Amino acid sequence: MRSTALGSKGPQVGAIGLGCMGMTHAYDPAGRNDAVSAAVVREAVELGVTLIDTADVYGPFTNEELVGKALAEAPGGGLRDRVVLATKVGLTFAGGNLGSTGDLVRNGRPEHVRAAIDASLRRLRTDRVDLYQLHRVDPEVPIEETWGALAEAVAAGKALRIGLSEVSVAEIARAQAVHPVASVQSELSLWTRDALAEVLPYCEREGIAFLPFSPLGRGFLTGSIGSVDDLPADDWRRTLPRFQAGAVAANQALVQAVRTIAERHGATPAQVALAWVLAQGQYVVPIPGTKTPKYLADNAGAAEVALTAEDLARLDALPAPTGTRY
Repeated sequence: MRSTALGSKGPQVGAIGLGCMGMTHAYDPAGRNDAVSAAVVREAVELGVTLIDTADVYGPFTNEELVGKALAEAPGGGLRDRVVLATKVGLTFAGGNLGSTGDLVRNGRPEHVRAAIDASLRRLRTDRVDLYQLHRVDPEVPIEETWGALAEAVAAGKALRIGLSEVSVAEIARAQAVHPVASVQSELSLWTRDALAEVLPYCEREGIAFLPFSPLGRGFLTGSIGSVDDLPADDWRRTLPRFQAGAVAANQALVQAVRTIAERHGATPAQVALAWVLAQGQYVVPIPGTKTPKYLADNAGAAEVALTAEDLARLDALPAPTGTRY
């Protein structure tokens, strides 16, 4: 896979990254298969998908454990030094129901950050993470205090760089006044474009990497979800407005538009949806999630799909989806 820079001052990574959340959390948790997921992580590295993204709250904790084991116990030697390993802090899981976002509590207290980085390093089986991200800003704690604690991790060599997730331009600027912001992670796809208005342009100007999560519309833009019944019974997406019966039917028009362009390129809908995301900026590195080798290879192939100006204009003109994000 072709590589790109993780921001103007960051390392080289594959143009497509790997989001690991669904391997142990939220998406079909009953179908969890750690052996297959570990194989996907290792195959990703061989394909050049070198930005590996996880978080302590995924599971909770089990996702970091899986990723750490997959990298450390790879046949023929560990893969840790071949990846840019990213994890997150700032959300705690306060309940046993993995499908409930209501059980997530923001925690940006400096003492929590200091303890969490050490715990993440143990689970990931490494002495440092390449990118340590604030998962969500805690409204009860000034961002300068939380960000200062993340900066301490950099000073201690426990993190090489630090990033933010789901933040405003004002919050990025406040953090930058304390310590450089290496990356911003937010949802971006053909059906979630909020970041295009202010956050992504700001990141481009500042040389900050932008990491779109859910770049495939939580799987919807692949064309594989025709109704809510296509989702496993315990899948978190069943609770989301865009996956309700009426919304799923209305949103098929988006998928059909993507499919039409994909057929012309001999590509899959997923590859076209990812190629559109890649086209949004120089330092945009989408992190689609998958726990299936087939879809990993499919996603990686998106880096080679060259959309025309006409393709991009047609995709840009697609209407907003039916239903809110959450």
